[in-house]
Amino acid sequence: MADRFLRRAAPREIVKKLAARAVYERNLIEEGDRILIAVSGGKDSTTLAWVLAELRAVLKRNYRLAALHISSDFCSCCKKSILSQKLEEWGIPFTDLFVPVMGRLKEGRKMNCYWCSTQRRTELLKYAVENGFNKIALGHHLDDVIETFFMNMTEKGELSAMPVMLAYRKYPVSLIRPLAYAEERQIVSCADELSILKAACTCPYGVNSKRRVMRKKIADFSGGSGAVKRRILRALSGSDLLEE
Repeated sequence: MADRFLRRAAPREIVKKLAARAVYERNLIEEGDRILIAVSGGKDSTTLAWVLAELRAVLKRNYRLAALHISSDFCSCCKKSILSQKLEEWGIPFTDLFVPVMGRLKEGRKMNCYWCSTQRRTELLKYAVENGFNKIALGHHLDDVIETFFMNMTEKGELSAMPVMLAYRKYPVSLIRPLAYAEERQIVSCADELSILKAACTCPYGVNSKRRVMRKKIADFSGGSGAVKRRILRALSGSDLLEE
């Protein structure tokens, strides 16, 4: 995509265009899909809900949307009334499901991001299967994809990335990431334009995570260039690391 468009278009149009491109190139959405959007209340997943609602008129494919928010026993910062109001405006049914993430910790264990994400992902899959959804949409963006690749390489010693689409073998459900082509800063601008940025919540456990450290390292060697990030994404795509 031409950098000229990314510089001149309105934030919401940029994100919509990038999401549409990801959907077309990766075949993320098909006719008749029932898509469950995982909404945390943060800027990424809320923007994802908006863009999927908007793309219904663009893609010319009939698909159904619903949103699931997983409440927990450690974080209550999500402004659910605002979130549900926005989802209603966009024509997306909303469900709030409570999961005792900390209550499930074994004695002597401490709360961490991995444990939380595992519990949430398990409940997402369970809810999707039980309610007839064939796809789960997650709000990860381009920076998330690149950071995950470098973290896996430096922390685990393996070449693996966050797939834009993941088809489970054990479940009749696939994960899709329609925002994988959009940078975080583009999503921030879009969320600000949509008046949802101030209402977004932030997880208290992610403030000093290793991911933030890696994000700074990537910003240092890329110079914060969106073009460099897109070239990294293209390199990962050529290695099939984004498809599982």
